[in-house]
Amino acid sequence: MTQTILRSDDLTCPSCVAKLEKALTRLPGVTLARVSATTGRIEVEHDDARTSADRLVREVEDLGYGARVAPF
Repeated sequence: MTQTILRSDDLTCPSCVAKLEKALTRLPGVTLARVSATTGRIEVEHDDARTSADRLVREVEDLGYGARVAPF
């Protein structure tokens, strides 16, 4: 299992959080998605062989939010 941290400056409300968590957990190999609108932190636990960090970023962007992989 891999933990990937993304950052987004576009999260503003609880519905954004719920929308992202729901979409990310539907991706293959994703077991957990925690999103904070306050900090812009998106934490995802996933099987990197099934869903890459780049795929996570694309999913967030496809939903209309900016995202980038954050350094640890």
